[in-house]
Amino acid sequence: MSDPVSAILLAGGKSSRLGTDKAKVKLDGESVMIQAIAEKLSGLSEDIVVSTNGRRYEDITIPVRWAIDVRPGAGSLMGLYSGLLAAKHDYAIAVACDMPFINIELLKYMISLPRDYDALLPKIGEQTEQLHSIYSKNCLPKMEKYLNSGHLKITSFMDEIDVKYVDEDIINKYDPRHLSFFNVNTAQQLNEAQDILKNKQ
Repeated sequence: MSDPVSAILLAGGKSSRLGTDKAKVKLDGESVMIQAIAEKLSGLSEDIVVSTNGRRYEDITIPVRWAIDVRPGAGSLMGLYSGLLAAKHDYAIAVACDMPFINIELLKYMISLPRDYDALLPKIGEQTEQLHSIYSKNCLPKMEKYLNSGHLKITSFMDEIDVKYVDEDIINKYDPRHLSFFNVNTAQQLNEAQDILKNKQ
């Protein structure tokens, strides 16, 4: 049995393109997106860390811990850094509050793999996914280095850590449509997500 992992839920983005807080959008008319994702993560980890820029979401009704960005407004890398710093376990799943179709079976597979990496990223063709991924606390010093130099994207420190990949053929077994990596950033993507959900029911 694999050692336990933490789960980081990034919820500190500005939602500027959508025009409303992505975390509070309701896809199914009932649960807000952040609550639905947190519920899924609770099946994988007893340590769910919600990383935000200061806001706490009363919509989350399951036990979570809050990690407030060390420097609010410093981008997605800061959110991941703050969540990983707060995580109880050495390794943590990382997903975002705008990813409504995270794939629990794919994440279970990733958790089951040997922990001989600093980051485990899904890879489709030449495209790597920085979220729906697993990170080790070994990444924290490199993250801090890049944050201090003003590099705020999650991709910025990847060349300096040991990255392993989950290949597309494995991903396809669990998620042939690659919905795991679907983000809701715009009104059009929100409509697409609602249509996908209706067709899945």
